[in-house]
Amino acid sequence: MATLVINGPARLSGKVKISGSKNAALPIIAATILTKGKNVLKNVPNITDIHDLLEIVEKLGAKINFSGNTLEIDNTSINGNDPDPNLVRNIRASILLIGPLLARNNKVNISAPGGCFIGNRPLDDIFDLFEQFGAEIREEKDIYHFTAPHLEGKEITLRHMSVTATENAVMTAVLAKGKTVLRLAACEPHVQDLCRFLNKMGARISGIGTNELTITGVENLKPCEYSIVSDEIEAATYMVAAAATSSEITLENIETSTVEYSIFSKFREANVELEIKKNSITVKKSYGIKSVKKLWTAPCPHFPTDLQAPFAILMTQANGSTLIHETMFEGRLNYIKEIKKMGANATILDPHRAVIIGPTPLFGKRITTLDLRAGATLIIAALVAKGESVISQAEIIDRGYEGIVEKLQSLGADIKRG
Repeated sequence: MATLVINGPARLSGKVKISGSKNAALPIIAATILTKGKNVLKNVPNITDIHDLLEIVEKLGAKINFSGNTLEIDNTSINGNDPDPNLVRNIRASILLIGPLLARNNKVNISAPGGCFIGNRPLDDIFDLFEQFGAEIREEKDIYHFTAPHLEGKEITLRHMSVTATENAVMTAVLAKGKTVLRLAACEPHVQDLCRFLNKMGARISGIGTNELTITGVENLKPCEYSIVSDEIEAATYMVAAAATSSEITLENIETSTVEYSIFSKFREANVELEIKKNSITVKKSYGIKSVKKLWTAPCPHFPTDLQAPFAILMTQANGSTLIHETMFEGRLNYIKEIKKMGANATILDPHRAVIIGPTPLFGKRITTLDLRAGATLIIAALVAKGESVISQAEIIDRGYEGIVEKLQSLGADIKRG
């Protein structure tokens, strides 16, 4: 297991380049299966989740060249319907292969996906979605078999505003016969990016950015060149790190028009001064962080669940108490047990709620990464803390943050891999 060793407290300064969005790149890579020929994707983050998904697609027959942050992927020779179950169990995003493979080959056989344990994430929504498209689903020896000889557009209402269900629905509908109306669709920035990519390939999707999408099926899609949207969660993670350490840094390569307004709103509520330009954000040195009375996560346009844990560290340095209400995943508050070791005044009330009272000093400790976002959270806590922190299971963080150690070192942090 990998470890990170961090000596704090840190004072950060300088500029940091934000990478492409993990949550956009993964479904877009899956969507390339809908085409034959070479797609060129730019601004792809060089992270382990991307490499894991590419390994699955490559074993299905894709030809891949991934250099720097540019990915060339040619799916002309894809002829498999059976993603390697051992690889599928490594990554939650493998579930995004169902829609494209079903649309391309009318069948797919896939095991239950893996990924971070952040609570109960059942597949019922996915099964219900494909059944509405007319697919038959059966389970045999831990493998789910999807078959759909004829995909036809339908009026579909999702059970919940699920990002994964929305992305699978859109990728299935673009080649289905007729028109699909998708209600209760998720509208996160990465969902919008997937839709824009599909439209560039020739799909006909309208309503992008809303909770109702209309998809008119087309005969085929053509490969294209596309640049992945910047990662708003990575950007906000560095914004928290700067604010919590009373530092001033500038984030570059960030399309600020695509960042959810709820993120900027909460930083302003916390008395963090931001200078926002078209492609950059400067976090000014903070003087007197204020508590956010209630941090409530929910699907877009509300505050994103992926940022709840990192933002909580800022609240440990704020004046007053903050109620965290994590509405989406009951396992997302487990990181609080780790930051309490460091001195945080934090109490878990139930699986979905916690209270943080600040400001409190934090102290370096041996702590453990529990999931991707919790790992980034512990890094921020260690940057705030006095003394040495050792973070175990740090390889989990590399699933979603490109070069986080090198980027923080460039900003002046005392951080190294153990």
